[in-house]
Amino acid sequence: MNIGITCYPTYGGSGVVATELGKALARRGHRIHFISYAMPMRLTGFDDNIYYHEVEISSYPVFEFPLYTPALASKMIEVANFEKLDLLHVHYAVPHATSAYIAKKVIPNPDFRVITTLHGTDITLVGLEPSFLPVVKFSIEKSDGVTAVSRYLREKTQTNYSIETPIEVITNFIDPVEYRRKDDACKRHRLAPNGERVLIHVSNFRAVKRVTDVIRTFDLVLKKMPAVLVLVGDGPDRSSCEQLARELGIGDHVRFLGKQQELVEILSCADLFLMPSQSESFGLSALEAMACGVPVISSSVGGLPELVLHNQTGYIAEIGDVERMA
Repeated sequence: MNIGITCYPTYGGSGVVATELGKALARRGHRIHFISYAMPMRLTGFDDNIYYHEVEISSYPVFEFPLYTPALASKMIEVANFEKLDLLHVHYAVPHATSAYIAKKVIPNPDFRVITTLHGTDITLVGLEPSFLPVVKFSIEKSDGVTAVSRYLREKTQTNYSIETPIEVITNFIDPVEYRRKDDACKRHRLAPNGERVLIHVSNFRAVKRVTDVIRTFDLVLKKMPAVLVLVGDGPDRSSCEQLARELGIGDHVRFLGKQQELVEILSCADLFLMPSQSESFGLSALEAMACGVPVISSSVGGLPELVLHNQTGYIAEIGDVERMA
């Protein structure tokens, strides 16, 4: 099949899953066409059957903001017609599902199909904005197929948008060949030169991830045993987290590594993964940690309890309860 995939090309879970799905489909012989404003960050090197089409966005003084939705729809139409796409799979409803609907109305192929995968904040946060809600609801209902990454997200979509369209739950996934503990690749001595315990957190440092709770939890752990905290990722809350570590006097024990490509190597050095999120529709980074043999302690929100089963696959604490996490 000729399949188009549209996603945000950044470090967020939706872009990661969309890219890995495309790569897996390409290995099965399908021709995969990524359509986005930038190359998905997980697309490294040359892959057979994978193609990238950049969405060009023009700026004009009359428009205060770039018009991405129509530009994306136009590129979808162009790729669908020229590459003879059979279907378009869009990840994250805002605005991808809307652009896909516009494209489908223009594409002459009557058998062309659109699949929309809901990932989280497109439904629980952004899509609920009054300026977006009616269009998001319409675009989801007009998709030929809709999937959600957790039962929690499916229920939220049906409740918040009064949607009766069938939504199939297909959870996020990882490649078990890539995500497995690799002790031979571990550089533990560089992270914990004195044999300390290694705690790790991976996120985009947004407020909803509550990275400050990670640091406060670690502060309590450090009072009980030698340990280091490894923080992977970057985002708007990083500066405040660095400041908090200094204020608590634990800055020398916290490693801010920024964005990292070799995540498996770092996870393979960890003893514990912390995820105290305020909202999480699935928790892809927790799944990645589990696959690398790292125990997970998470909050009890959203889709996390579907993944982190207390006392079975990990441990759960209430939001903000840093004492219990420690």
